[in-house]
Amino acid sequence: MCPRKETGTRNTSLQGQKAGLLATYRSKRDFRKRLESRGRVGDAEGARFVIQKHDASRLHYDFRLEIDGALKSWAVPKGVPFKKGEKRLAVQVEDHPLEYAEFEGVIPEGQYGGGTVMVWDTGTYESLGADPRKDLAAGKLHLALHGKKLNGEWTLVRIKSAGDHDWLLVKSGEDARPVARTRDDKSSLSGRSMARILRERDAEWRSGRKEPVPKLKFIPPMKATLVAAPPAHGQWLYELKFDGYRALALKEDCNVRLLSSNATDFSARFPEIVEAIASLPARAAALDGEIVALDNEGRSSFQLLQTLESGADRPPLGFYVFDLLHRDGTDLLAQPLQERRKQLSDLLREAAEPIRESTQIRGDPNELLDEIRRRGLEGIVGKLSESIYETGWRSRAWIKIKCVFEQELVIGGYTAPQGTRRHFGALLVGYYEGRQLCFAGKVGTGFNAAVLKSLYDRMRPLRRSACPFANLPEKRQGRWTQNITPREMSRCIWVEPRFVCQVRFSEWTRDAKLRHPVFLGLREDKAAREVTRERPIQRAS
Repeated sequence: MCPRKETGTRNTSLQGQKAGLLATYRSKRDFRKRLESRGRVGDAEGARFVIQKHDASRLHYDFRLEIDGALKSWAVPKGVPFKKGEKRLAVQVEDHPLEYAEFEGVIPEGQYGGGTVMVWDTGTYESLGADPRKDLAAGKLHLALHGKKLNGEWTLVRIKSAGDHDWLLVKSGEDARPVARTRDDKSSLSGRSMARILRERDAEWRSGRKEPVPKLKFIPPMKATLVAAPPAHGQWLYELKFDGYRALALKEDCNVRLLSSNATDFSARFPEIVEAIASLPARAAALDGEIVALDNEGRSSFQLLQTLESGADRPPLGFYVFDLLHRDGTDLLAQPLQERRKQLSDLLREAAEPIRESTQIRGDPNELLDEIRRRGLEGIVGKLSESIYETGWRSRAWIKIKCVFEQELVIGGYTAPQGTRRHFGALLVGYYEGRQLCFAGKVGTGFNAAVLKSLYDRMRPLRRSACPFANLPEKRQGRWTQNITPREMSRCIWVEPRFVCQVRFSEWTRDAKLRHPVFLGLREDKAAREVTRERPIQRAS
């Protein structure tokens, strides 16, 4: 669990003045057998609230308010009301230390309050009355809660005829939005469920017994070899081929880095993925997967990923994880794929969105390919079940079979615009063979006005006088090819070959040019020098 960062300093004079605040709390607990903090009285400046789900002798919720350096606490057997005017019994219990606002764990059976505790919601509150201390003494607290699950007004009212301990928690103001079922059993602090907290027994709270968190380094990803057809022999496991950004997630306690295949840091660009990874039940982990944007039918779309750059509405994202390379001090690279996937499934059992485990598909790969083509998906990836993880290597233990032709290509220039089009007409793209950049064709479709301007603005500072392509102009059988003639070359604008784009096309022609190419987007996760033409081998061994 990732603890709250402390801000400011404690007012030590409060310790002597208010030492009795936690006396009842401490008297009911044997801290040799429990994981909670003994606690200390804090300053009087905070305005936090926390609601903890507590599965003790009976399941209930503990409602706590930071007042006067401690957490004033009420047990609410039936939970928080959501509809205006609805009332729930709230029994005031002993004050708790401020540290308890972050407590999640299992109180041993036989101890006071024995059972599982989860931070159901947390945030800040405003007192809508005169002063929370005076309102508490008067028996009526009117509050505005600003939490991760609860937002709105509630009122705590003491039941005068029932003594000092019995109160009512009343929904005041407007109705509150109910908490979705998928979020109701997830901690607002760690993302864990009650069941997961029970399994883990929350060893993090045992002070002085932690091992150092392993420091993880970037691992160049293993790559798949393009093949023309599925292999006839071997124990192969198949997955869908995604159309997104390959990414390595490195978790070190609460710190998470999300890195592309060339180590570009994606963490700031995809905060929802980083947050979900931080809540996984491991102090250290390295996960290999693909960041994708999903269309209305749940298919990955590289073009949709590009809308993140244009400022358009953010598409639904997914981080499909297909390998686990490290877990809590154990390097898994030399473990067989089946073992790595087994541990991955355990780690992701209750992972929060947008993390998803990439599904392994068994059965006839040819039938699978027919279905992939019918649905318009990109293809499949096959992996030998006993394969180790070969870092940075394009291995034949991993294969990919494409149903749609796509290729990363390097931008080496552009043509002048014609007609009503602005900025440029077509991109001039190629791939490397050794140290030479080879021309592959012109890409003139797949752009809208915003993309045309954005690309033009990025290419303009990289303009150069010399053509970067080794095979232009191109002459075959004594004739200039129809791709670019010397006359046309005089009207081309050349740029330094730094940008990589993703292109979809129908096929390669006999003279190694693209047929019907369509621009999909820029690839910032690829280095230009790494881009080569993908040629499928006929069959994997």
